[in-house]
Amino acid sequence: MLSREEFVFTIGYDGSAAVVDRQARRKYGKLSTRELVEKGLFRAAYASALYSKDQEEIRFVAEAFNRLRGNSPAELSEAYLSTLNKLFGVHLVDVKRSIYL
Repeated sequence: MLSREEFVFTIGYDGSAAVVDRQARRKYGKLSTRELVEKGLFRAAYASALYSKDQEEIRFVAEAFNRLRGNSPAELSEAYLSTLNKLFGVHLVDVKRSIYL
């Protein structure tokens, strides 16, 4: 399993290996989910919330994103979470190896 920092800054996959943005991981890897939202890094924040499996973190990111878009907060239904997964391109995937760019 990837570390939190590797998962948060994964930009794609090469076969069974995660491709990680080394520079972003180095610069933002220690930030919490809330701090990532404050910096406007919503994709990374959403990945962090998914990795933690904390519903409150996921709700926080979704609500902050909706406020930015000018939408009313949505319920965290399976359909809405699926939409966020597709929007941000983030899915929990069990990979053992990472490649740094």
